[in-house]
Amino acid sequence: MRSGEIIENENMATEIERKFLVRSDIWRPTDTGTRIRQGYLRADDRCTVRVRVADRHASITIKASQTALTRHEFEYKIPRGDAEALLAQLCGPLVEKTRYRETVQSHVWEIDIFHGANEGLAIAELEMASETEAFASPPWLGAEVSDDPRYYNSNLAKVPYTRWTAR
Repeated sequence: MRSGEIIENENMATEIERKFLVRSDIWRPTDTGTRIRQGYLRADDRCTVRVRVADRHASITIKASQTALTRHEFEYKIPRGDAEALLAQLCGPLVEKTRYRETVQSHVWEIDIFHGANEGLAIAELEMASETEAFASPPWLGAEVSDDPRYYNSNLAKVPYTRWTAR
């Protein structure tokens, strides 16, 4: 799956991810990106169940928090028709974005440019092999928001960026 590299760790799929704001005055896309629509069947501090449609692919993902940066993650392909039905009938407000990929040295960054109720928000995500892994900071990288739950996509569905009073 390309929506996030999943690292096998003691027979458990684990995602270690850091999030940063993107300095959109500097960053410019180098490709056309992938349009993504996603919604949540469950979203709380412990566990999220996400349905996603990205281009012609669809998936359901279950994430369970371990630390601010590390989560168990299980992602499965599902028929697009099933995903569309779930998004339309069960998922409430959707998160819409275009995802771009940028390679900086040996790391691939995923830059999400949000649309709709989250217009104006741009986040870069970096998946890592460990929480302490070193990486190069590209010039368009802004403040780290990994530990700010407002920036979790599941929370952006509940309280969109355009409704925040303090940014």
